[in-house]
Amino acid sequence: MKKDVPKSLLENLESDEDILYLLKKVFGLEKPKWLVITNKRIIYFDEKIFGRYDLIAIPYEKLVRVHFRIGKMGSSFTITSEDKKKINIGWLQKEDAVRAIETIKNVLNKVAVEPISIEKKKGLLGEDWILNKPKETISKTISKVKKEEEDVFEKLKKLKELYDKGIITKEEYEEKKKILLDKIK
Repeated sequence: MKKDVPKSLLENLESDEDILYLLKKVFGLEKPKWLVITNKRIIYFDEKIFGRYDLIAIPYEKLVRVHFRIGKMGSSFTITSEDKKKINIGWLQKEDAVRAIETIKNVLNKVAVEPISIEKKKGLLGEDWILNKPKETISKTISKVKKEEEDVFEKLKKLKELYDKGIITKEEYEEKKKILLDKIK
């Protein structure tokens, strides 16, 4: 998948960021525009000549709404963030765009504290999908902290079991226990 992707786009990905789905819009003689769905965010990448580009990235935590339109001739996306930043991209192939909206929906349901709402409207000339992510201010932070603490406690239990079974030494146990406890302070 990454062989066609411009090097400058790949350079803008974080080290632990994976591309889940990629849409490329090619229209006429212009350079392609990309809609990149990763495990962390949605990226719009407008490739230009001489190595120039425009990039808009919206992390899932800041995403508010995804409006997807399937028409007779093609599909389009309008993606809106909390700070009113927008990604608009149109004239996409329908089949690829449907897979992209499904990918976005699945990722949002994984990262959202509360389930997202989905509206679908089918008309004579097309279909609209609207994904709305609920507001998640404090509950997201509390949920993340609780999850991290639960993970640490589970690791401490497993570490103690390894020590009790004689698989690790007392020094190894104490060293790793200290590292884990430092994470919850």
